[in-house]
Amino acid sequence: MLNVYLFQILNGLGLGMIYFLISVGLTLIFGLLNFVNFAHGAFFLLGSYLCYTTVTLTGNFWLSLLLAPLAVGLLAWLLERSLIRRIYHLPHTFQILVTLGIALIIQEVSIMLWGPVGKSVPTPELLRGIVRLGHFAYPQYRLFLIGFAALVAVALWLLLERTRFGALVRAGSESTETVSLLGTNIFRLFSITFALGVALAGLAGVLSAPLRGANPFLGPEILGVAFVVVVIGGMGSFGGALAAGLMVGVVQSLMASLWPQGSSLMIYAAMAVVILLRPYGLFGRA
Repeated sequence: MLNVYLFQILNGLGLGMIYFLISVGLTLIFGLLNFVNFAHGAFFLLGSYLCYTTVTLTGNFWLSLLLAPLAVGLLAWLLERSLIRRIYHLPHTFQILVTLGIALIIQEVSIMLWGPVGKSVPTPELLRGIVRLGHFAYPQYRLFLIGFAALVAVALWLLLERTRFGALVRAGSESTETVSLLGTNIFRLFSITFALGVALAGLAGVLSAPLRGANPFLGPEILGVAFVVVVIGGMGSFGGALAAGLMVGVVQSLMASLWPQGSSLMIYAAMAVVILLRPYGLFGRA
């Protein structure tokens, strides 16, 4: 029984790191741009499909790990420059409508290109084995997912905390006007941040593809979980996205073995409790 719980906790950590990659991009975009991106889940599924296509054509998962997030980020950059920046000044209701439209377009194009039935992505050959620790065995790919996502989290933290770009993003989240007056091209900063946040969602889609495959109807579910993580962790908080992502992943994984029908319900219940106790999230601020 102990091995079962340990297995589920490790599964939850892997799931939580995927949730972190999705939600940290969402919280970066909102923290700097004050922009609500309801297309975030659609970019996740696009990353999964690009992974499937790359693996199908080349047989190389590692290539998809590089190319798919770059392609998703490039698409986001083009969308930001051509459409998104035109609605920054509009109320959030307009932003939600526009990004929902983008999400529906991505979903329908995915169905046109890849069909309505989900596609499976094979686990990379190098990581198809298991790791044994006594009587406990765990898949290598899931361990790789946890380790790789952790490295991405460290690299992202260093980018935000130890570089000029990170300083501008943090300063811009406090006052974009001040950053602009100091000589920074604020629209270029917006474009890069939006592309980075969306590319992280694409990366999460690639990492989850060998586990869940690519499905055109996965976007709304992922978007819902991402907003739960952001609300629990606190809007605009890197540490909050990490802590909340891991918490939600572990709770959902453990509940899947204890009460399968209520695993999704519990994460929304946890969000409700956090909102009641801390309206701005665990690490958020007013």
